[in-house]
Amino acid sequence: MFPVLSILLIWMSGLFFLVASASFNLTLPHQHPDPDSVADELQRTVNASISRRKALSIESKDQAFSCLTGNPIDDCWRCDPNWAANRQRLADCGIGFGRDAMGGKGGKIYIVTDSSDSNPENPTPGTLRHAVIQFEPLWIIFSADMTIKLKYELIINSFKTIDGRGANVHITGGGCITIQYVSNIIIHNIHVHHCVPSGNANIRSTPTHVGHRGLSDGDGISIFSSRKIWIDHCSLSYCTDGLIDAIMGSTGITISNSYFSHHDEVMLLGHDDRYVQDSGMQVTIAFNHFGEALVQRMPRCRHGYIHVVNNDFTAWEMYAIGGSARPTINSQGNRYVAPVNPNAKEVTRRLDAAETEWTAWNWRTDGDILVNGAFFVPSGAGLSTQYGKASSTEPKSVALINQLTMNAGVLGAPRYSNGEGIVYPGFSGSTGGGNGGYGGGTVINNSPMYGNSGGGEDDFYGMIFKGGGNRVSPPWSPPMILCVQILVVLYIVTNNSGLLTL
Repeated sequence: MFPVLSILLIWMSGLFFLVASASFNLTLPHQHPDPDSVADELQRTVNASISRRKALSIESKDQAFSCLTGNPIDDCWRCDPNWAANRQRLADCGIGFGRDAMGGKGGKIYIVTDSSDSNPENPTPGTLRHAVIQFEPLWIIFSADMTIKLKYELIINSFKTIDGRGANVHITGGGCITIQYVSNIIIHNIHVHHCVPSGNANIRSTPTHVGHRGLSDGDGISIFSSRKIWIDHCSLSYCTDGLIDAIMGSTGITISNSYFSHHDEVMLLGHDDRYVQDSGMQVTIAFNHFGEALVQRMPRCRHGYIHVVNNDFTAWEMYAIGGSARPTINSQGNRYVAPVNPNAKEVTRRLDAAETEWTAWNWRTDGDILVNGAFFVPSGAGLSTQYGKASSTEPKSVALINQLTMNAGVLGAPRYSNGEGIVYPGFSGSTGGGNGGYGGGTVINNSPMYGNSGGGEDDFYGMIFKGGGNRVSPPWSPPMILCVQILVVLYIVTNNSGLLTL
């Protein structure tokens, strides 16, 4: 009996170590050692672009002035009338934590001529799927306007740029865009919408590998354990799960100049509160427009350092920025327009944490414009007017928020005013999730976040046990299993103590 008891104790100790180790910090690769300096440099870049625009405005006849907006990304390439002959210059225009994303810079130009996706296991040459799985760096462009209705998730290999400039490109359908275990990806000027779960099929991810994929979540863009990612000038709406989700140790990400609308759970940054590898997550969210019919998660952060700078938040129903596992939120020069609902005026929302805990979290607001009763609750070092290096550069650009975000979304696409909505020919508003057309598996006013629907929005297994966009909680969590095993061992010891002397 003693050997059996020993095995039980060893097994129990091993499980205890696995659960307890989740609280330990690790040495995490790839993150920038001084994130405040990255935020500081971004603000310097913005202010330099604005100063240049102001200086040229004195000579209003100067051709350069007419194309400058003060937005450092757009000003970097859009003033060149021959930009189409030098597309790869875009890779030099990145900012923030994803500024080192090379995409397909230095590689060949691949022209997508076929909008079909009939064979994800053996993609047809000329299709987007055939382009993105290649090993070599590629700068992918499109021969004409097209809507690509994916059969299954589009799995992208490293060193790829998807460049939709000069064409009206829509990506929709099964799974949509998956960025997994790769680096150096640029996605630019693409509509991503009406993405639904798909899978349980063989999908090719490289020229030499085909693998079986389970059911996807229905994210617009899913970033999984990847780095050096830049998403710019995209329009995202109407997906089953998140519009953009970044999880499992992903870092070095910039999301810029994009237009988000018609969705519940907009952006998730972090896999799980206990997944400490996400402590190295560093994300820049800049010059985006968070538009009509949005509910929450703009973004919702778990760990890491999130720089939210010069965005225009014109709608939310619950909150704009949420967090739950001591993330650092650096909010600079944004405009937050609160909804009419008097109970939803707060920009920020701390989730699953007592006030005694979250008061130590470093949530900063610097130069933000708060409209219609909106208020931001700072905490930690953010309560001070001086906090680290990021405070050394004043976000003067907030006064020009309209100018900085005027081209957010796909270039040339219409800007939608409140109540006008987005119309995609051939698509209804809803993604079929039973949520009134917002996307996501959560009923708008009955969110599991508030305990009204059961489930558990922050379930540890939520990213694994899922079907049809709805999270399903397993009956036993690791701490519960551990407690039961301790009770079993104690029962054996108490009721069979005589056997231990044999």
